[in-house]
Amino acid sequence: MEQEGRSLEDMHMLLYRAYHAQTNYLRPRMARLGLGPGQPKLLAYLAVNGTSTQHEMAAYFEVDDAAISRMLDLLLQAGFVRTGRGRDRRTKAVELTAGGHDALAAWDDICDGEQSAMLAGLTAEERATLAGLLERIHANLAAASACASRGPAAARRAAVPARDTTPEEARDE
Repeated sequence: MEQEGRSLEDMHMLLYRAYHAQTNYLRPRMARLGLGPGQPKLLAYLAVNGTSTQHEMAAYFEVDDAAISRMLDLLLQAGFVRTGRGRDRRTKAVELTAGGHDALAAWDDICDGEQSAMLAGLTAEERATLAGLLERIHANLAAASACASRGPAAARRAAVPARDTTPEEARDE
């Protein structure tokens, strides 16, 4: 029989604790800018993708439209975004205002500091490996979620195959 409580020390918990340490670092800084949870990512999305719909943002961030709608309402009230008529009567187009661009610039500076603190002591190679592993974790979990209705065997088949993350010079030895 497996040890009860083993999830306290598994990969899930490592990611969970890292996420919460990051949140504890970022949340007070976010609040000083007048932003709430989830809002900076919408500003960044709009800066990169231009005028977008709520549905496009929800699909990108893998959340429901209602969650995006609540965040956008607050960004609209704060003057960080504006809405206009979308492609049809049922959609609204969302774009950044000058205030939204300013808030995003300040947020990007905060994220630069957070990334420096988070990755302190890691080499460029370790950073690249970590980024690749996190991308694979996301792909594996997204595939598992998509396959959940077809059963666990389908999810295992859909998982991203392991890549050799050994540094190039170490492979030659």
